[in-house]
Formats: sequence, structure tokens, C-alpha cells
Amino acid sequence: MGKWVLAARLIGIGWYIGISIAGGIIGGVWLDRKLETSIVFTLVGLFLGLAVAFLGTYRMISPLLKEQQGKEKEDN
Repeated sequence: MGKWVLAARLIGIGWYIGISIAGGIIGGVWLDRKLETSIVFTLVGLFLGLAVAFLGTYRMISPLLKEQQGKEKEDN
């Protein structure tokens, strides 16, 4: 895999993390305002966004790591 392709994938992962967390927070703030609650849903949205970001990042990085490990085995 070329350096530019890898860089583009990593940039995409960064955007994915940011959008997941921001989306959870924005959804939580919206629910808190709609239901007139304190920061309960904002915190729930934050943790859901973090969980989605973590799991999605893991799923995106796993193939890259397996590919790298395969190259290392071929080199030996």
C-alpha cells in the first residue's frame, strides 16, 4: 500500500472519530434541550460516541495491521 493511500485512510479514521464523538454530543444536547433535563443525555451521547468511535476505529485499523504483519512474515 502506498504512503498516500495509507495517509488518506488515517485521515478518514480521524474524521470518523471526530464525527462519531461530535454526533453523540450534539444528539445528547438536543435531547437534553427537548426533554428539559440536565446533562444526562449529553453524557450518554458522549459515551455512545466514544464507543462507536472506538469500535469503528478498531474495525478500520485491523485490516491494516494484518496486512502489515503479512508483509513482515514475507520479509523473514
